Amino acid sequence: MKTRSILIIGVVGVFLLSSLGVVLSSDDKINENKIRIAYFPNIGHAIPVVGIEQGFFEKSLGNDVQIETRIFDSGPQAIESLFANSVDLAYVGPGPAITGFLNSESHNVKILAGAASGGASFIVHPNSDILSASDFAGKKIAAPQIGNTQDVSLRSYLSENGLKSADKGGSVIIYNIPNPDIYTLFVKGDIDGAWVPEPWATIFETELDGKRLFYEEDLWPNKEFASVLLIGNVNYVEKHPQIISNFLTSNHETAIWINQNPIETRVIFNDFLKSHLGKSLSDNVIDVALSNIVITDDPKSDSIHSFAKKADALGYLGRNGYDLTEIFYSFDSNPSLEVDD
Repeated sequence: MKTRSILIIGVVGVFLLSSLGVVLSSDDKINENKIRIAYFPNIGHAIPVVGIEQGFFEKSLGNDVQIETRIFDSGPQAIESLFANSVDLAYVGPGPAITGFLNSESHNVKILAGAASGGASFIVHPNSDILSASDFAGKKIAAPQIGNTQDVSLRSYLSENGLKSADKGGSVIIYNIPNPDIYTLFVKGDIDGAWVPEPWATIFETELDGKRLFYEEDLWPNKEFASVLLIGNVNYVEKHPQIISNFLTSNHETAIWINQNPIETRVIFNDFLKSHLGKSLSDNVIDVALSNIVITDDPKSDSIHSFAKKADALGYLGRNGYDLTEIFYSFDSNPSLEVDD
């Protein structure tokens, strides 16, 4: 049984949450037969979209477990909901996952599994003369909210190429705004390029004549990095081991199904957009966007540590350093939560 709450909320920088730490709600009045899941209406979140829309999660959890879904447009809001104890699990990018872990009381937000790897690109406006990193100087570049995967990758890329953003005394002007607003600026020609996730990268390329300068995964070792992760409130995880075990099994099996059924996934995703957000995308956009993402439950742990190092170098993780020890939930110490591959 499932219920749904559509919560499309404005962007708030998760890296700007209190450096003193955020306390998770101590309210323990959790329905023993309920699980509350947050995710985004993005193709990178294909696992929760397909898992919910096709009833895979419901089948795995059983009729006695009620599934509530909450749809956000940014990781910070999903993290805040975990802190407020209004959701139990959330699909988010590595940035929110890391800060959720670091800022939660007793590190009570941890990574449970992966959901996607890759799926972001730098797209140049057709009227811009950007051909390489050396051309970024003096240009206007857009990326989603401060501290998210694309923002950290963009600012790290600038640093690696001897450049700085204007707010740090450099010449590259960075606009940190929601993806729909980036789209508007791209249409108007008010930016030279954008570092964006799928399907926005493909929309800019195929519908707005943008040029894909590079795929973000090309900048990572082995051309892979975690772009969507499944995180959870440890209190809930340990109170409901069987629900979590079944859910993780379904997360894994849904990833396999998506990779084996890309056309069906496209149909499901577009029906989801039409039904719940009142919009849809062309078949071509979804097909190309999906092909640019690796749907996997592997959390790509090395990339999480690399991402944290980049974020820390940018000053996003506070002045006292960071420690990601135990950011990945230890299933070995909880046999009842072990999941077979």
